[in-house]
Amino acid sequence: MKKVLFQKILFSLVLFLSFTISFGQNVPLSNYAKISVITCGLGNETYSYFGHTAIRVADPINNLDVVYNYGAFDFRTPNFVAKFAKGDLQYFVVAHSFADFVNDYTYEKRSVFEQELLISQDLKQKLFDKLNAVLLSDERYYTYKFIDKNCTSMVVDVINSTLGSRVIVKKEDTNKTYRSILFPYFNGHFYDQLGTSIIFGTKVDQLGTRIFLPFELKNSLDETTFQGHLLAAKSKTLLNFEKETPSSWWNNIYTYLFILGFVVLAHNKIVDKIYLLILSLMGVFFVSVGFYSFHQELAMNYNVLLFSPLLLVLLLFSIAKNKKWTYRFAVLHLLFLIIYSIFIINKAHFLIVLPMIITSCFALVRVAIRNKKRIPIII
Repeated sequence: MKKVLFQKILFSLVLFLSFTISFGQNVPLSNYAKISVITCGLGNETYSYFGHTAIRVADPINNLDVVYNYGAFDFRTPNFVAKFAKGDLQYFVVAHSFADFVNDYTYEKRSVFEQELLISQDLKQKLFDKLNAVLLSDERYYTYKFIDKNCTSMVVDVINSTLGSRVIVKKEDTNKTYRSILFPYFNGHFYDQLGTSIIFGTKVDQLGTRIFLPFELKNSLDETTFQGHLLAAKSKTLLNFEKETPSSWWNNIYTYLFILGFVVLAHNKIVDKIYLLILSLMGVFFVSVGFYSFHQELAMNYNVLLFSPLLLVLLLFSIAKNKKWTYRFAVLHLLFLIIYSIFIINKAHFLIVLPMIITSCFALVRVAIRNKKRIPIII
């Protein structure tokens, strides 16, 4: 969830690693060393909507102050977009000096919080050695998964493996679905909220029992105990910024309602067909991505009941002036909408897709009426 701007920092990072990290495994930490979990605030770029998690190792005796970041990726990766969509994009671990790390977040005006781990000297050394071993091996690369493998879950895993058991577990919102947990993070970014609502499938409707977001980990650490005491000290605020969501004339619910309202009020054959064509093409995309992508969050997407690829068949029958089958497919899709509405009525994204359900009903009813066989009246 933290983007690495390679053009800006790659040289300094390599230089830093060359004389600091390369021998880090052989450096015994002093009794003054501290290891902390760093939680970074929410941003307005897509990759930063959820915040970020990292680990800080600071030892004044060894002149060491390093942040280990499990959320790095390279935009210059060949076929970056295709790899990201497919779900085989390689993320990796990098290390920054703490000063550079804080400077980045100061520039981005994002808050930074720190929770020192209250663990023994032996466990601090074990965690430090483990972090450096990962940096210097192929283990530094991992295949990113939105829920199961990200910058936060990887930090949880490395700390738990150091402690020898699942000490850090989720403490709150375990009765909410992943979809419900994610939904508020998109506030102020309407079309991102809408897009993720309709592209995610059944996995995000499971109960959110795993820690996968930075502030979930931060809040869980406040309540986690280890060997009879709290695992982490009280959170310290290193940087404090109020999140500012930029306003947009188009990225809001009003343009969404205006477009859908136009479709409803236009009462025009061409407008209805264009609207249904857009829905069908989106449905084809969702189905294709569901089969193509390794992201389990995109599989089994029941939203295709609204964005049905079969609407293409309806349009083809309409173009061929086959009124009988155009009518039948219009009625079929009205049934799909009824089933879909019942299924998602208790889901987090029900209200955001409801205007599309209503618009689709209007369009499909008009198609059905236009193509319904008229019964002659004999007097």
